[in-house]
Amino acid sequence: MARICKIVVAGVLACVAAAPALAQGHPEERLNTRLVGTHDLQGRSAYHPLPVEQGGRRILYVGHHAGEALNPLTGRVEVNGTSIVDVTDPARPVYLHHIPATGDAQGAQMVQVCSGADLPGADPGATYLLRANGNQSHELWDVSNPADPAFVTTVATMGHTPDGEQNTHKNWWECDTGIAYLIGTVDGWRAPRVVQAFDLSNPSAPRRIRDFSLDGVQPDASGPVPGGSGVHEVVPLGERLYLSYGTSRNGVLQIVDRERFLRGDPRAAGPLASSPSGLRFPQIGRLDLPFFWGAHTAFPLVDVELADYAPNRDQRTRDFVVLVSESVANECQEARHVVFFVDLADATHPMPVSTFQVREADGGFCARGGRFGPHGTQWSMSAPFYKRLQVFSWFNAGMRVVDVRNPFDPTEVAYFIPATTENTDVRCVTIDGVERCKTAIQTNNVEVDDRGLIYLVDRANTGLHIVELTGPAAAILDE
Repeated sequence: MARICKIVVAGVLACVAAAPALAQGHPEERLNTRLVGTHDLQGRSAYHPLPVEQGGRRILYVGHHAGEALNPLTGRVEVNGTSIVDVTDPARPVYLHHIPATGDAQGAQMVQVCSGADLPGADPGATYLLRANGNQSHELWDVSNPADPAFVTTVATMGHTPDGEQNTHKNWWECDTGIAYLIGTVDGWRAPRVVQAFDLSNPSAPRRIRDFSLDGVQPDASGPVPGGSGVHEVVPLGERLYLSYGTSRNGVLQIVDRERFLRGDPRAAGPLASSPSGLRFPQIGRLDLPFFWGAHTAFPLVDVELADYAPNRDQRTRDFVVLVSESVANECQEARHVVFFVDLADATHPMPVSTFQVREADGGFCARGGRFGPHGTQWSMSAPFYKRLQVFSWFNAGMRVVDVRNPFDPTEVAYFIPATTENTDVRCVTIDGVERCKTAIQTNNVEVDDRGLIYLVDRANTGLHIVELTGPAAAILDE
């Protein structure tokens, strides 16, 4: 078996065993990482993992794509929804409960969790879960006992675009304020994904604040619809909101003033009206990408101290956005997608200054099957990862770890590609009229915790992998 060696950090040479890619499936591959634990998640296609410290335990909430599978805890086949897993001992994850999607919904991709002790108007002894319920609605659940969740309320029911589309997607919940930024369809709006801002400080009494998107998406607009399929997600930090539009095409990064977004234009008769001026009022800056790249995730790296800029008088500390364009086509039947690092030294004029991508030739990834390219990145802005290491999901190239201490020069320092299993589903593509199907890992989303662990979930039914860093990559977390 061959060995692959890379200089990864400060000239340190790290080597790993590498096997040739297989036509059907592949073994584990890794660099400066170690598999700690795994769980099959009942063979369900997984979208998003969220680790939470809750009641002295570590609980992982996992959102799933559409589908169904047998739940051994109940003995019933259940529509995919939300998995709840105890990962207090990461080497031995314990599956606690599955909440199926409700009504006619399929899947519940997105999950957010807040303690009632943090929410201004909630029961301080409770813990609440906010989730997308298929493409139909957003729901709140009481997960104070993660093994026995209780439904609280439906926050919002999705409408339809003029073309009849209906959608939900990623959400963000500010636990300290209760403000939630939901993504979904609002009747009459011209894109299926619009921001729906709610006050969920009292989970039993949701209050809608406003609907929002780019000017040109509102119901009475005309002409081309900007931002492709609409808003993919909102990431708040401090006094700014970072919005990404168009996951894989016609991407737009928008930087918004949070206070102006929530209060609206005080000079207008309707401060929160969905008028052209009302939608433009909170915008600080905007970056439009070429049509073949999208904006799946906009993750802020703020107050980055650039060691190499120490001798400079000005702008030695800067803000950046990590902007991910999502790969969507199997076996590279699309333009190559990348991760952009966008400089916000002048936030009114966001400027891409570097990119990160995985070399296809390093693993023959275009021929492995399924998607090859970026999907998302961690959402945690806490130690020990934040502003040091950024973790990305890369579909059949697994999970990639990048040193971002200098965003002008992002450098990969670790990766982990899980082995396929008997649960791993095939991915098919038709080229020149001929269909072929292959088994390949499809790492969909990743998240990190304060223990230095990385959680990977797989779109192709392979389950959950919990990974820790080793060698020079681990050393960066300890600096």
